[in-house]
Amino acid sequence: MTIKGPLRKQVIIPMSNDNINKFMKDNSLHIANTNQSLRNTKSEILVDFIHSDISSVTIVTNKVAVQSDLYIIENYVKKVEDINTVNVNILQLPQSKFYLKIIDIPYFPHNSSNKHLTLSEVKSIIKQNQMFDNVVLTSKLRVIKVSPKSDILIIWIDIWDVQSRSKTKSLINRCFNVERFIVTIQEANMNPDISQCKNCW
Repeated sequence: MTIKGPLRKQVIIPMSNDNINKFMKDNSLHIANTNQSLRNTKSEILVDFIHSDISSVTIVTNKVAVQSDLYIIENYVKKVEDINTVNVNILQLPQSKFYLKIIDIPYFPHNSSNKHLTLSEVKSIIKQNQMFDNVVLTSKLRVIKVSPKSDILIIWIDIWDVQSRSKTKSLINRCFNVERFIVTIQEANMNPDISQCKNCW
């Protein structure tokens, strides 16, 4: 699911795929045990839930974690049975915005129809696509025609990611379908908020 908004209340734990699979099998137990460890040190944060992607486990908390919280969580994770600690990297907090664009999107993607692509359809396409699972948007999607008379669109996507850009890198140059058309995700320059022009919606 694509989540809108600057959710910094997360602790991202990069680890191997094998470690991720083992850890996620008992995620409810890990939530309870991690919270107990945090309470024992009188920490103000608690774990709400845990999810994963292909490169990391993400622990979502009720408040933004500080360095002492990261140490407690890391200490617990590395003591979990069957976890290979060599393949667990330094815990990270999402701190940076990165910028992407989806190109080659047809304005009229529907077969045998003059109905143009709407913003709600764009949101639905991204939400339903597995490659955007756990991607956190920093702002609203921006859909822009290449030019006033063009039948081609660009979607600008701004996301939160860690400094290593692991999620961003996993998306760059990936392709997916919009109806029968194939579109591509590319890296983009920073897109400052501007007044909506006649080519945007």
